[in-house]
Amino acid sequence: MNVTDRELIDCAKSMLDRAYAPYSGFHVGAALLDSQGKIFTGCNIENSSYGCACCAERTAVFKAVSEGSHSFEAIAIVSSAGGETYPCGICRQVLSEFAPKIRVLLENNDGEIISYTIDELLPHSFSL
Repeated sequence: MNVTDRELIDCAKSMLDRAYAPYSGFHVGAALLDSQGKIFTGCNIENSSYGCACCAERTAVFKAVSEGSHSFEAIAIVSSAGGETYPCGICRQVLSEFAPKIRVLLENNDGEIISYTIDELLPHSFSL
């Protein structure tokens, strides 16, 4: 299956309604494409103990890894705020751990898709 960047963005958008964000009201959706063409989705899940929250990007990565996928091509990220929604620092580190060559796809307010490498978003990432 050959998934386009637009299809991946649209898949991420479909996750916005599933986000659990009663505290911030900030809904995030993510769609992760693995090297076999399978898409894993995620949404942000908040908790009253803020440290227990999980971002949409990590939800998608953890779902994929728990199902045996470890090689990723791209991730699309969108939010209820519209415009480019960049992954947080923790998500950038997780993405770099599992997919050092991943493309990060964001949509701007004009509907254009912007693509970054994880190295552009997290230069000099930590690794053991």
